[in-house]
Amino acid sequence: MSTVNIPRLDLNTYINGSADERKAFSDSIGKAFNETGFVTITNHGLSKELIDNLYAQVKQLFALPAEVKDKYEIPDLAGQRGYTGKNKETAKGFKVPDLKEFWQIGQTVTGDVPEKDEYPDNIVVEELPEFNTTTLEVYAKLEAAGKHLLRAIAVYLGLDEHYFDDKVENGNSILRTLHYFPITDPDALPDDAVRAGAHEDINLITLLIGASADGLELLTRENKWFPVTAFGEDLVVNVGDMLQRLTNNKLKSTTHRVVNPPREQMKNSRFSVPFFLHPKSSMDLSSLPSTIDAAHPKLYTDITAGEYLDERLREIGLKK
Repeated sequence: MSTVNIPRLDLNTYINGSADERKAFSDSIGKAFNETGFVTITNHGLSKELIDNLYAQVKQLFALPAEVKDKYEIPDLAGQRGYTGKNKETAKGFKVPDLKEFWQIGQTVTGDVPEKDEYPDNIVVEELPEFNTTTLEVYAKLEAAGKHLLRAIAVYLGLDEHYFDDKVENGNSILRTLHYFPITDPDALPDDAVRAGAHEDINLITLLIGASADGLELLTRENKWFPVTAFGEDLVVNVGDMLQRLTNNKLKSTTHRVVNPPREQMKNSRFSVPFFLHPKSSMDLSSLPSTIDAAHPKLYTDITAGEYLDERLREIGLKK
């Protein structure tokens, strides 16, 4: 499908490339985010060994007995730290919860800053010490890659390259480890039960570390579903609603979903690990003046990142 522009880009050419290479990277990611909202990224700083170890730890986590996982679910945290069990998150506009369970790791704040008291502490898995250290290492590397990607996006938008730096430093980013559990009785599922219902991400950008099986699809401008696959250890990176609001729809927060596998594969688990790059809650998401003109009137009311996150967490059922 010629309208689906999901380029494979080398992040190293932006970090260490020549001026021409850096501009080409910025132009390419901006064009793709304007058209489809998705790119794949190579040379992102995560080794194959680290990724393989991450997925080994994630599989061990979700293989723990239900009573062990349940002790790490803390309702007051609205799913933002620790474990969230099955049938808890529902895509906006859907009535049936997604067929998944997940664990979330948040920011480790450094320095004497307001965010130190704003974020809850991460939950430590006592049974799997390596899970804790591995996920924190992955968090740090994905946050670093995300900052470079935001610099390239800032250049594309005609902003100072470092426009986003102070907004995402100690930001409210989340690393989510996901288990789409086996379906042992497909006939018992509600008609519209899927692994992840059609949705848009809340944050600025999402960095997804592959997945153990196919299933991710995006909705094209022709209103057709298109499968998204990454090569090897590449990251899949997409625009979130916060960046779409900030750019008055210049950059596209594309609807995507995770579909159920063929019936004969429903008994198999699927694992994936997205990193949701969030700014500080105080960031103003008011659309940039440069993105508003007579042909592109302002589409969104002014709101902060914290206010918008709170609104969305209520819509998807994680916050009451």
